[in-house]
Amino acid sequence: MSEQPTIQIQTKPQGKVLSNYRYSTARVQMIRGPLGSGKTMESCQKIFAFMCNQQPNEEGIRPSRFVAIRNTFPDLANTTIKDWLELYRDLGHYTQGGVEPPHQNLEFELDDGTIVNSEIIFLALDREDSVKKLRGTQVTGFWLNEAKELPKSIIDMADLRHGRYPSKAAGGIDCTWHGMIGDYNSPDEDHWIYKLSEITKPKGWEFFHQPGGLIREGEKFKENLDAENVHNLPEGYYVRGMEGKDFEWIKVNLANEYGFVMDGKPVYPEYVDSTHCLADVYEPDQSLPLTLGIDFGRTPACAIFQFVPVMGRWVAVDEFVTEDMSATSFAPELKRYLDREYPNFKFARGGGDPSGMNRGQATDDVAFSILRKHGINCVFPTNTNKPAVRRAAIIDPMKRLCMDGKPAFMISPKAKNLRKGLMGGFCYRRIQVAGDARYSDEPDKNQYSHICEAAEYALMAGGEGRKAITTTNNNFSKPIKISDWSVF
Repeated sequence: MSEQPTIQIQTKPQGKVLSNYRYSTARVQMIRGPLGSGKTMESCQKIFAFMCNQQPNEEGIRPSRFVAIRNTFPDLANTTIKDWLELYRDLGHYTQGGVEPPHQNLEFELDDGTIVNSEIIFLALDREDSVKKLRGTQVTGFWLNEAKELPKSIIDMADLRHGRYPSKAAGGIDCTWHGMIGDYNSPDEDHWIYKLSEITKPKGWEFFHQPGGLIREGEKFKENLDAENVHNLPEGYYVRGMEGKDFEWIKVNLANEYGFVMDGKPVYPEYVDSTHCLADVYEPDQSLPLTLGIDFGRTPACAIFQFVPVMGRWVAVDEFVTEDMSATSFAPELKRYLDREYPNFKFARGGGDPSGMNRGQATDDVAFSILRKHGINCVFPTNTNKPAVRRAAIIDPMKRLCMDGKPAFMISPKAKNLRKGLMGGFCYRRIQVAGDARYSDEPDKNQYSHICEAAEYALMAGGEGRKAITTTNNNFSKPIKISDWSVF
């Protein structure tokens, strides 16, 4: 071997929570902290420590393999890989480009004469081949960088792939430790991380919550003298970081409180949560019909509205959101939900994604006929799928005022995913370019896009969005007539 570089790993954790995180041996370890709290660097050092602490085999080799996961390749390259190489570039050969994902092979000698032989692979989940590679991975452990940006299905899969290397058959020795570590900023209270850390608390999982860089006092924030890693930050980092930011952004990213922050350009900038969201859950009037909007695909969703004619107002009453579900499974589940939550209600003519008229590869049935087979007879394909018309179907009533001075579009807090989508979860993703902010031409297909598009279809069926049509022929659904009811 060539001359070995000096290894320096004994840096003191910059805070009590960081220290507890560093020395944890739990199978799954997750740390939540504000920006600048040192959690990413601590995660790097934990992975490196696991490499060094792996028990050697008979040849004095300490074998291990880790995978670092990030949600997009630009984030992976600009932050995760960059932070790792800042610490450990000199300890092995880093390769990027070609068929294989970016990876580094580390080989260095410890002072006891044993040799660490490890590999860290960097995967971004915006590439289909990377997701496929995760399925066949045989590794010691995973690093989930910015874990709140990752879908729960990926975490579930990763949790069954670690502990497979080294093994008696591969490396001559078992794993000394195997599992997953993760770092993230505060999610909202509907996020899978919140549910695991605050409600279910699965066995073998440890969650570490750092103090915020700021403390909230009413509607204002002040510096937190107990914040961690402040010695490695510019003076006044958190106080100055508040300038020009909105309350929710500060609460999540600097004060480390649970909350929702959009990441991108919102599809509906006209939506103002304090104006359009009702203070209490809306109880629909049983004398008035409900209107359904449905978006199909592998993540079908249904938005449930009620039109209040005396006010000329649409109210988003509820939602039915799924994940990875076919139309044949979605239809009976939706029917059961409607029967349970809205018995004896009548339903006006609703709207659905026109692609629901396309036949699947495995069946001759189309999505709309599957709905009818299960008793949902009130939803029909809209006559246009133009994005401008669909957007206008929601934006127009948002801007229109009723006689009571409130908007013609309101939403009940019960429709949680739709509300977050309107707040900016449904957005145009920022493009990684220098200079002015640029965004993609099409909205990002994410967990909020399906329910938002379902809402668009519902209001299109009710006659909204017609002003966006530029042609003279009116190929649009007619406004709801109170007599146009369907009972199922």
